[in-house]
Formats: sequence, structure tokens, C-alpha cells
Amino acid sequence: MKKTFELTHPKIKIARRVDAVKHELKKYVKRERNKKLPAGVDYWDFDCKFGNTEAEAETVHLSQINKMIDKTQDENLTSFYVEIIAKPGFRESADFADYDDE
Repeated sequence: MKKTFELTHPKIKIARRVDAVKHELKKYVKRERNKKLPAGVDYWDFDCKFGNTEAEAETVHLSQINKMIDKTQDENLTSFYVEIIAKPGFRESADFADYDDE
């Protein structure tokens, strides 16, 4: 999902628009996580970017997006850009060979 969200609307208050955007992003992530995993993949990971515009977007963690949206509301911005791309994720196992049993 690559999308610029407008927070201004003639009839809807900004707080409700922000809630609607958060809900839309949550639905998208849930839908992507429910897709069947390819062979050899452990989980769905996400590459995320957030910014005022597409050109200004910076890489952020998925868990930080709601905080960034709240920050735009505090700064009275009228729009922002969000990019969430699903990718295969692989768990890294702990290498116990580095530990000595003493």
C-alpha cells in the first residue's frame, strides 16, 4: 500500500478522519498477514515508510506508524504519506555454539 491520506473533509472532523485512516491501515496489515505464506517463509514482515510527502518519507517500524499519525495531527498537517509493503520474513535462530557450558 502506497497512499497519501488527506485529513481534511468538509463534513468529517480531523479526529474521526485520523481514526478512519488508522483503521484502514490496520485492516490492510491484517489482510496481508492472513495471506498464505510461501514455502520456507516463517512470517510476513513489512517495510514501512512515513512522511509528509512521498519524497520526504523515511523508513519506520510498523509499530511506530500510529504514533507518527498522531504526531501529524498534533502538528495540524492536512495530509501525510504511508507506504506499507509486505515481504517474507525469516526467523533467526540463536547460535548456541558461542556459549560455553562451564
